[in-house]
Amino acid sequence: MALGLVEGTTLYTDSTHLKASANKNKFDLAPAAKSRAAYWEALDAAVEEDRAAHGLKPLAPAPREAEVKETKVSRTDPEAGYMVRDGKPKGFFYLDHRTVDGRLGVITDTYATPANVHDSIPYLERLDRQRERFGLAVTAVGLDAGYASAAIAKGLENRGIAGVTGYRAPTPPRPGMMRRSRFAYDRENDVYRCPQGQPLTYALTDRDGYRHYRSDRKVCSACPLLASCTTNGKAERTLIRHVWHEARERTDARRLTDWGKRVYARRKETVERSFADAKQLFGHRYARFRGLVRVQCQCLMAAAAQNMKKIALSAAASLAPAA
Repeated sequence: MALGLVEGTTLYTDSTHLKASANKNKFDLAPAAKSRAAYWEALDAAVEEDRAAHGLKPLAPAPREAEVKETKVSRTDPEAGYMVRDGKPKGFFYLDHRTVDGRLGVITDTYATPANVHDSIPYLERLDRQRERFGLAVTAVGLDAGYASAAIAKGLENRGIAGVTGYRAPTPPRPGMMRRSRFAYDRENDVYRCPQGQPLTYALTDRDGYRHYRSDRKVCSACPLLASCTTNGKAERTLIRHVWHEARERTDARRLTDWGKRVYARRKETVERSFADAKQLFGHRYARFRGLVRVQCQCLMAAAAQNMKKIALSAAASLAPAA
């Protein structure tokens, strides 16, 4: 920063997996607590506000930390996470969540988690840490599709940061069933309308922040499109919409602008290249140690080495006499 090598206005974040030193076939099934997201308190408040606006009672208190699910736990390295992602190998891995500056790709943050922690969980908290620790005046961030969520979009807007995220294709419907895009949202009346023009009205807002809109089963039971609309035994179609969906729409629209395209294109030159160098030159494909703290140390050492190399080369170039 003293040499002017860190601009601090545009940051790029992504994660890469490090194969844990653990046999994927040696594990036990055990309950594990759900990872805590930094935006949960804000989401709880938004849910209660939305339910109150629709005349519904508050939800009964239920601490999210108590939510558990059964997961695979390695007998060799219990702190590694079992990763199941499309296009990725299955097994026990760690994730290195890395942020780089948009100017020269200097690494501003690295944070290790088990591989079963979603990219979006630690993101906002780590972003705030960088802004506070280094005084970075962040105005824009570039993220891949793994961060394309309503919660991240809303969190960035609350911080006055313009987010540019990759495109996440919606889950395709079952063969023969119509797509969600066939239903138009009427913002003024807060209803969805089906291709036949019938409304799906608001029913409730659940704990995860999704509004549920349901059709009139009496109307749907006689609809000629029923077979391609829903398989519900009650002849009822339900759609969900997040309470922060509008923030997600604004973020998605930004990606299509000329400015957004330029920002997103820099991902491959910054954070993706940083990871490529780490894997090719610093052995960052594998966790050299067992245990989260030791893997975090490995990530920090790799980032420090890469930064020292980049700073030395950039400083030398700037101080070199003109030819």
